[in-house]
Order: sequence, then C-alpha cells, then structure tokens
Amino acid sequence: MAGPSPVGPYSPAVKAGGLVYVSGTFAQDSSGAIVGKGDVTAQTRKILERMRETLTAAGSSLDQAVAVTVFLKSQSDFAAMNDGYRGFWARDPPTRTTVITGLVLADALVEMSVIAVANGNERRVVHPATWIKSPNPYSYAIRSGDMLFLAGLVARNGRDNSFVDGDVGAQTKVVLDNAAELLRAAGMGPEHVVSSKVYLTDLAAFQQMNTAYRSFFSASPPARATVKAGLAGPQANVEITMVASAAKRDVISDGRPANPNLSAAIRSGGRVYVSGMLGNNDENKGDAGKQTAETLTRIRQTLQAAGCSPADVVDAVVYLTDVKDFAAMNDAYRPFFAPTFPARTTMGTGLVVPDGLVEIMVTAECAVGK
Repeated sequence: MAGPSPVGPYSPAVKAGGLVYVSGTFAQDSSGAIVGKGDVTAQTRKILERMRETLTAAGSSLDQAVAVTVFLKSQSDFAAMNDGYRGFWARDPPTRTTVITGLVLADALVEMSVIAVANGNERRVVHPATWIKSPNPYSYAIRSGDMLFLAGLVARNGRDNSFVDGDVGAQTKVVLDNAAELLRAAGMGPEHVVSSKVYLTDLAAFQQMNTAYRSFFSASPPARATVKAGLAGPQANVEITMVASAAKRDVISDGRPANPNLSAAIRSGGRVYVSGMLGNNDENKGDAGKQTAETLTRIRQTLQAAGCSPADVVDAVVYLTDVKDFAAMNDAYRPFFAPTFPARTTMGTGLVVPDGLVEIMVTAECAVGK
C-alpha cells in the first residue's frame, strides 16, 4: 500500500482464499499525518483512495469490495461521511456497517476496513424482491461463491425503510427477521451463518439481546463478538452484521465450557472464524498487556483445536476499552504473530465483561487437518 508504515503490527492487506482483507485505514499522507483535519468528508475520500491503491496492488478493486466497516468518532459526522463515500461506487456498492467508536489516532474522524473478492471472482448483490433499496450507499447482502456478506442490520422494515421501535429484545428480533429474509434470498438459512458481530448501545441490555438471539440460532450458533458502540441512527439500540457460508460447516470445541450464545469457532470452506475472546483474570486485572497475552494464549488453543496456527490468521479485530492501552496491547500482540502479521483493525469500545480491557476476534485460512 502506498504511504507510511502502519501504526502497529499489522499488514496493510492480506490476500487468502480468494478474499482480500484490508486493515483499518486512516486518512494519512505519505508522512503519516492525517489529512483533512476536522473534515470527515475529506478524510473519507482519502481513506477510500488509499484503499483503492491497496486493493489494486492485491489483485482486486473497490468494485470488488463486499464488506466495508466504517468507524466514526462522532455520530454527527454520519451524513458528511456519506457525502465523501457515495461517489466511489457507480452501482452495487458493498455491504456496510457503521458504528461510533474510539479511534487510536487523535486527529482521525473516521477509519475504515474492507473485505473484497479477488478479480475474476463472483460478486453478486442479493436483494429481497419486496425490499426497497437502502437510501444510504450500501447493499444489504453480497454473495461470492459459497460466501454471503450481510450489512450491519438495524430494526428497519426493508419494504419501506421505516424504523421499528422497541427495546433491545424487540429490535434484535426485527434485525434477525431481516437477516432471515436476506439469507433466504441467497438460498441459505440461519444454520449457514458462521460469524457475527453485535453492537449494543447499552451493555445492560446484553441478556435481552441474547434471549432474542438464541431463538434465531437454535443450535450451533456462529462465532460472535459483542461490544458496546454508538450507532448511526439515534433510534437504534442494536446492530448486527453477519457472514454466512454454504460450504460444510463444523463447530470447533476448544475444551472450554460451552456457551449457548456462541461457538468458540466455526470452520467452513477452509476458513476458521474464532469468536471474540478475552483474557482477564484475577492476576491481570487492570493490565491490558497481560490481558492481551492471555487472550492470545486462548486464541492459540482454539486455533489448534481447529487444526490451525497463528500463522494462518488473516484478519483480526481488536476491541480496547481505552485506546490509551494501544501500545501495551501491541507489545503483547507483536510477538504472537511475528514476523507475518494479519490485517487488523483496532477500536475503542465497551466490553461485556466489566474487568475486560481487550477482546480479540480473528479469522484464519487453513486446510482441514493441517
């Protein structure tokens, strides 16, 4: 990728299994400085220009993007971000999830990560016949081969875009009903979902969300991470984004007690999706570096149970309760993956475990029985 070395131990992009994972990208110039200070529209354009260069170098393009995640520092910048974003796709934009989080660079107003398919691979928008198009520049679902990528879904009616109000349980049910329609339009069902990310505006509603969520995944739920984040729409209190696969799907048990809300990992189509993991215990309370090390030890155990290793990890998401712990996290993270780092995005969010300072979710690409 053109520009400076990344801030932290990660690769700008990783190509594996026909997909390209692009790390969280900021609006930096060649010296590493943020351009467009105070202007989220300008920062959005710079990020997408940088991503276009990265994808081209990796044998893909923005037109081949299937999933974009936008991390905004302020909810009030959502419309201005869209102004900068909209012009980069003439038609069939990728799916998108937008959340409000802390960012690790002080002058950054927005950060984005992307998953794209390599040039020549299928990329097809999936849209239920009775739904209207999103008024914002994203598609609700995109299929490529066995894979289906869903946008971040909130409690909106796809037929008229009206918001369905209610508590977290009620909104979660609407979100999952919407997901069911998108999956059905792609010839899939809940049993094909391999990974999900849940964003809650209030962690006090965690169990309410879980009750509705469990009813959708009656058995063998996908890998999952749940964190606290702001959402772009003021009425929304939960947003969920998912990845599904029509390939053979195996639940990975890593020896830890089963969780009714998530599987430790799911293996499907040569990929292993590991749930968000924490490493807090009585000995490392308040120490982000030690918690990171313990988290990565647990991730290694899960990867090994799936027949994989840290070298197979292609993408990682790091959730920090305080971005001031970025350096301490990196000190523990670096030796685990060195010398070849996965793509990575790091953001500031709340975690569901009160003493947890860091949570990490990874995706690996490895052959079964390796």
